[in-house]
Amino acid sequence: MTHALSDRRSGTDRCFQSSSNSHLVAKRVGPGLRSYTHERRGERVGAGDMARRWLIALGAAFLFVIPAGAKDWQGVMLPDQPTEFIFGYGSLINSASRNSTAGKMIPAIPVRVSAAFGYIRAWDDRSTSGFTALGLRKPGANEKASTINGVLYPVEGGDMAKYDVREQGYRRVEVPRDEIEPVSWQQLPATGMIWVYIPIKADGEPGVGLPVASAEFPLLESYIDVVVEGALDYGESFARELLETTSDWSNYWLNDRELARRPWVYNPASSQVDALLMATSEAAAKLKWRLFPEPYAIHWAADKAQ
Repeated sequence: MTHALSDRRSGTDRCFQSSSNSHLVAKRVGPGLRSYTHERRGERVGAGDMARRWLIALGAAFLFVIPAGAKDWQGVMLPDQPTEFIFGYGSLINSASRNSTAGKMIPAIPVRVSAAFGYIRAWDDRSTSGFTALGLRKPGANEKASTINGVLYPVEGGDMAKYDVREQGYRRVEVPRDEIEPVSWQQLPATGMIWVYIPIKADGEPGVGLPVASAEFPLLESYIDVVVEGALDYGESFARELLETTSDWSNYWLNDRELARRPWVYNPASSQVDALLMATSEAAAKLKWRLFPEPYAIHWAADKAQ
């Protein structure tokens, strides 16, 4: 092979012969610049062609490295996929609240249950600790079922028993897969059962004949904050949808926030929650009844005595 290099000072070519069949020629194309070609048996090959030939040779070499019996992993899922899921529409939307029950991080995706499921989200579950929480109920006279947004999360190991204990007073009901839809780029799991907790009276039917809030079992602002702040993790429109699809707001509304007269000290999101409540007609109509503990106790003393 002969290598011909242009001398920058003299402009001449120098050739280095390594064989009689080929040589590399460098031609001067500008100050300090050279163009290289490889000539062999009367054929001129550019540097790009040389690179392509090297890549082809390198690829051929790798064919001998890949095991001939390598498994095709396309479409193979990871083992131990969850087979049960819970649809949360109240405090279970909030990641911290949900995780506290399982004792670990539980991922969730935003979803929506269709009106075909046949329920309405409402303030209709009386907690034994003395407040009214969110639940689902059947539509009353002149009412229609509505969509219900929330989150879907997997339940593994013994976690279902933990959630069953948490949701005492509710019955776990299966949600048909064709009555729930994803609302983000994250899709529904391909397989598995989907459950939702619905309040039930003793010896009753889920979502039927449930009591509303009262002086003894008021709505709690601290609980509302947990729900709405959980929804805000998925965007303001998601939180607004939640409030607009919630019924049975009540005059019995206790503002039990920590440092309730200056809530931003402990809860920076309180002003955003309040703005959303004021923008939701049914909730906004009851906001004037959201009382601090002392006024609440005085105002509703007679009702609580009954």
